[in-house]
Amino acid sequence: MEETKRRVLDEEAKASLDIWRYVFGFADIAAAKCAIDLKIPEAIENHPSSQPVTLAELSSAVSASPSHLRRIMRFLVHQGIFKEIPTKDGLATGYANTPLSRRMMITKRDGKSLAPFVLFETTPEMLAPWLRLSSVVSSPVNGSAPPPFDAVHGKDVWSFAQDNPFLSDMINEAMACDARRVVPRVAGACHGLFDGVVTVIDVGGGTGETMGILVKEFPWIKGFNFDLPHVIEVAQVLDGVENVEGDMFDSVPACDAVIIKWVLHDWGDKDCIKILKNCKEAVPPNNGKVLIVESVIGENKKTMIVDERDDKLEHVRLMLDMVMMAHTSTGKERTLKEWDFVLKEAGFARYEVRDIDDVQCLIIAYRS
Repeated sequence: MEETKRRVLDEEAKASLDIWRYVFGFADIAAAKCAIDLKIPEAIENHPSSQPVTLAELSSAVSASPSHLRRIMRFLVHQGIFKEIPTKDGLATGYANTPLSRRMMITKRDGKSLAPFVLFETTPEMLAPWLRLSSVVSSPVNGSAPPPFDAVHGKDVWSFAQDNPFLSDMINEAMACDARRVVPRVAGACHGLFDGVVTVIDVGGGTGETMGILVKEFPWIKGFNFDLPHVIEVAQVLDGVENVEGDMFDSVPACDAVIIKWVLHDWGDKDCIKILKNCKEAVPPNNGKVLIVESVIGENKKTMIVDERDDKLEHVRLMLDMVMMAHTSTGKERTLKEWDFVLKEAGFARYEVRDIDDVQCLIIAYRS
């Protein structure tokens, strides 16, 4: 009885603190965005001396009000984004970067920074639909309530991006920075998958970042970056990669293998199956394969050593599912059972899932 009472009191005490995360939680995102906008991580990284950067030096470097900057930095230090440490003479304190703050460098293209993703998700256009989330949840199945993004902007995110090049560019940059981060992991899991493969098409490949990485890892393949005309118009010109415009809902050009990264989660089952069928038809019937880079909800490992990391990865996957609900018309993150359904409906003979110790997994779907 006493144990139960203590547990209830502990839960109440925890809840009395946790509730504030939901009252002021946006402060975390807003302060991080401020640091990216002002290029604070870069200013600290580029400081000429080996000393930590004092407030006066930092405010001068980023042209910011010292009093406001001090408060922002106090908050970000408390959140573990930056460190505050004494200078060598011990007469003052200054700021230093951490592995987390370096991932907020907008000027870095090192495969770690997700700053473009933060800036994309914090645009007014992407934030406004979140306030309509309850309307789509409360509407009946197949109800008349439009998806949150459509309700705010009068059209879906893809039509809106096509009409607004600035947002299209931000989407492309966000996807490119994630590709730099995750595609090397994917390549490491592709043991033998590109043996005998000559041509590979990246469906919905954006600016070509994914294909550019793969042709360097597997130099014998010829890569094709396939996307809508307005995306291909601004795609990179990369060695070993040809940019091809088209629509994955119509057809996918013939090739030996397809890779499709973070595209299928944007669509409901009906559209997802149609895309997968077109990918399947593009590859040879005897040994064709489609490489799918997506999250699989609920696939936590059950070992004690990585349990905490797996729980955090699962939290990201579940957050992504909320993003799909807010920003797409029918998109969702899928469980293994849900992936099994769409892959079988698309006519694939078999598939396997390879863990890459990331938010995303590598799903390999075989035509035969």
